[in-house]
Amino acid sequence: MSDHTPSLRICIDGNEANVTKRVGSNEYAFQLLTALSTILKDRADVSVTVVLAAEPQRDLPKGSSRWKYIVFGPTQFWTQLALPIHLYLHQDEYDIFFTPGHYAPRWSSVPYVSSVMDLAFLKYPKQFRRKDTLQLTNWTSYSVRRAQKIITISQFSKSEIVRLYKIPREKIAIAYPSVNAPEKLTKGTVRKVLRKFHIETPYLLYVGTLQPRKNLEKLVDAFEIVLQEQKASMHRDELPQLVVAGKAGWLTESILQHVQDSPAKKHITLTGYVNETEKQALLQDTIAVVQVGLYEGFGIPVLEALKNEKPVVVSDTSSLPEVAGEAGIYVHADSVESIAGGLREALSLNAKERAHIEKLSREHARQFDWQKSAEIVVETLESVVKSLRKS
Repeated sequence: MSDHTPSLRICIDGNEANVTKRVGSNEYAFQLLTALSTILKDRADVSVTVVLAAEPQRDLPKGSSRWKYIVFGPTQFWTQLALPIHLYLHQDEYDIFFTPGHYAPRWSSVPYVSSVMDLAFLKYPKQFRRKDTLQLTNWTSYSVRRAQKIITISQFSKSEIVRLYKIPREKIAIAYPSVNAPEKLTKGTVRKVLRKFHIETPYLLYVGTLQPRKNLEKLVDAFEIVLQEQKASMHRDELPQLVVAGKAGWLTESILQHVQDSPAKKHITLTGYVNETEKQALLQDTIAVVQVGLYEGFGIPVLEALKNEKPVVVSDTSSLPEVAGEAGIYVHADSVESIAGGLREALSLNAKERAHIEKLSREHARQFDWQKSAEIVVETLESVVKSLRKS
C-alpha cells in the first residue's frame, strides 16, 4: 500500500438507498450514506466506493476523489451475480464491504459487514408474500452467518438475532435510525392538509403501512370504546377522530373491512399514502400518535412523534419501549381494553402533563442521531479490518 493509498478502503452496496420513493430500509440506507459522507469528508485515510445497479439518484452524496460511484450490471440477479464478480475482480481494491440491507452476496471475495432491520418475517411469515418470506429467510440467514459483524437498529433486534441465529452478541453493533428535526409548517398549510382529508380536531394519529402486525383492528375496537364513552359527556364537535395515515400493504382486506363495519367509522379517516409535508402537518396537529403494533424492529413513527413533542401511545412489546422511553404511554398490544386505556389517558392529559411529556420527548429523542450511527458503522468496519490484518 503506497503512502497515497487510504488505509481503509470501503465498498458499499448503495442500491437500497438508490430509489425515488424511500420508505423503511430505503430511508435508513439513504440517511446512513449521507451521514457517512459527512463524517468521512475530512478523513484522508478512508476511501469509499458505492456500487450500484443503476445511475445514482441526484440526492445521493456528491462524488469526490475519495467517494465515488460505480455502476455495473447485469441488473437481474445483481446481488448474487454481478456483485460477487465485481468484488472478485476488484478484491485488491477493497478492505471491507458493507451492505446497509439484509442481503449480502452468497459468495464474497471481500470480508463484509451486513445489516438487519428486524426479523418479522420469521415471527409472522404468513403476513408476507410467500416469495418474499422465502427470500428473506434464506438470504438473511446466510448473510448474517457469514458476516464478520452485523449492524442492526435496536437492542431488541440485536436480541432477536442472537436468539434466532445463535450469533454472539459481540458480533452485533447497534446503529439507531433517526429522523431529521421537523420543519414546522404554517397554520395555513396544516389547515389545508386537514381539509384535504376531511379531518377535524382533536384526532389520534396512526402513521405507517396498513398490515396485520400493526394491530389496527384492535386499535379500531379500542377507539370504539373510548368514542362511546366520550359521546356521553362531550358535544359532537368535540369528539375525537382516529386518523390512519399510510398506504395499504399486504393482507389489508380484513383491516379495511373492519373499519367499514365499525360503528365508529364516521370518526375514522383512512388517508392512504401521505407525502412528507402531509405527514408533518398531521403530526404537528395531532393530540397523540398511536403505535400499538405486535412487532417492531424500531418504530420510526414513534421517534417522529417524539421529535414533534407529541404523546405516544405504544405497545409494551419489541423495540417500542426502547424508542419511546419514559415519554411513552404503554399498553398491552393483545388487550383491547388496555389500548382503550392508553387512548383515554392521551386524550385526557392536562397542560402540565403535556409539558412534562414534551420535555421527556426532547431529552429521549437526542440519543437518536444519524451522525452518531454513521460513526458506529465506521468504527465497526475499522475494527473488522484491524482484526483481519492482525490474523
